[in-house]
Amino acid sequence: MGETMARGGVVRSQEAWTLPWRGLGLSSNLNASDSPHPYRLLDASPGLFDFVEYSAPLSLEETRAHATLYPEMAGRLGQVPVLFHPVHLNLYGPERESAQALADLEAHAQAVGSAWVGNDVGWWHAGGQSFPGYLYLPPPLTLEGLEDCVAHALHVQAGLGRPLALENPAVFARRGDMHVLDFMAGLHARTGLPLLIDVGHLFSYQLSAGLPLEVGWDGFPFEQVIELHLAGGVVTRRGSRGFYVDDHTQPVRDELFTLLERLLARCPSLRAVTFEGDGHPPEVARLTLERLRRWIPAEPRPPLALKPPAEVPVPALRNASKPWELFELGYGARPPEPRDDPEGSVAETDFRLAVVAEQLDRTYPLSRLLLAGTRDTLRAFTASPEFRELFQGLGRSLEHAFLSYARRHLRAQPDEGGSAALSFEVFLPSVMQRPHAPPGPGEVGLAADAGVGAFAADLSELVYTARALRRHLTGRAWACEVLEVSGLESLAQTARRVVLRPWRFAVRRRAGHLEVQTAPAPLLEMLRTLAAGPLQEAALPPALLAEALGRGWVRRGA
Repeated sequence: MGETMARGGVVRSQEAWTLPWRGLGLSSNLNASDSPHPYRLLDASPGLFDFVEYSAPLSLEETRAHATLYPEMAGRLGQVPVLFHPVHLNLYGPERESAQALADLEAHAQAVGSAWVGNDVGWWHAGGQSFPGYLYLPPPLTLEGLEDCVAHALHVQAGLGRPLALENPAVFARRGDMHVLDFMAGLHARTGLPLLIDVGHLFSYQLSAGLPLEVGWDGFPFEQVIELHLAGGVVTRRGSRGFYVDDHTQPVRDELFTLLERLLARCPSLRAVTFEGDGHPPEVARLTLERLRRWIPAEPRPPLALKPPAEVPVPALRNASKPWELFELGYGARPPEPRDDPEGSVAETDFRLAVVAEQLDRTYPLSRLLLAGTRDTLRAFTASPEFRELFQGLGRSLEHAFLSYARRHLRAQPDEGGSAALSFEVFLPSVMQRPHAPPGPGEVGLAADAGVGAFAADLSELVYTARALRRHLTGRAWACEVLEVSGLESLAQTARRVVLRPWRFAVRRRAGHLEVQTAPAPLLEMLRTLAAGPLQEAALPPALLAEALGRGWVRRGA
């Protein structure tokens, strides 16, 4: 069998390093409500793809508890094999994965029969917290960055009984003198581990560096590439520079199809091509998979025997590349220096700030605009001790870090309207904790995703202003190519007019966040009555009932 014992106590056998042909795959986050649903798509178009590559927590127990698609995936393993792509795995950064995390990873991969585990070479989490939007920090493309990544990769592989495929990271800024392919070649040379090339990530480097598609490929060990990734993204330009944003929900660019076709011809050891189609409607995902199927036909290929890497001591993690300084740079806590590629660094920070704002707006849409509505004020939050402590194990969540920061800010600069908005958004989730009895025949009750509440300050004008300003400023930005954040002064004025008096409001859960809605007093009074329990439809004013039904606030009994 040619078995050896790795330093982590995991048996490393030639059998585990003999890789099956997987073919063409589709990615999934194992959420049954996400689009495209891989199994529905496959049932509708048999043979459209061959396997599913999924992202989930390292712990199989946690995955089973929270991944709503896991039961179907597990039940179809005999017909549709899977690859585990955790993207929760540090292959860079100041801290190694714990022994428990690696044990969870191996147990998870073994349970689902994942022939290998692939992961982007980046810093994904710290202090028990993932970076907002799972937007990892790539290593600098320097000898120091390479040394740190080697220490991480060998540490993870020591806990795995199957290959760890190293994926090239997406980049904005040119940090270091190495081409990203030279960096990945160096990682393979120092670890013996196979490689996974993400086509969009490679394009991100070529674009940021101002290079043609195939410049820098000479000498790269394409024979070590066992998987390719293809996904959507957006190209933006600032001056003479172009930047590729790796956003899987976007369409696949022509340049990526060109790159993929050229890579297919260069990678003789290829075992799989995965379309990361997160967020694509099924009819759109089908078009892409049909195009890819012409290049990756549904036919079996013999297994590929890789040479297991030699047993070498796992080096100490020296953090010679100073990852915490990269964290501060990425989130705008320190200005870029010439060696940091200032133009690329600003573009990266802007993208990270946009992700932070998007996540905060799910919970604090009013307070975020009032207290961190501009680039500078948002950067003040990401440069704050509350944000930093979140990734040092001293915070509970990004939302909790913002709440602590906002409270400190309001103590230093008192603002009754801002304080009322923050208190309201902290209070709001409690409104949805009250269950509604379903209506019976002939009855009307509150919709399952609706609620009605009361608050001590009247924020109706503030809620309206925030919604109107978002629409207005976004519309103008499309025309003038500038987001006129100075217009947020209107929101500040409205906040100063907040009146301390009882206020009733309606709320609905939409796409994972709570949307506050205002309404005339008679309609809100009817909703308040229905919150106590369903009523006969005949007892409700027809005009108010029609409006409530139209807004989706109430439902009729079956």
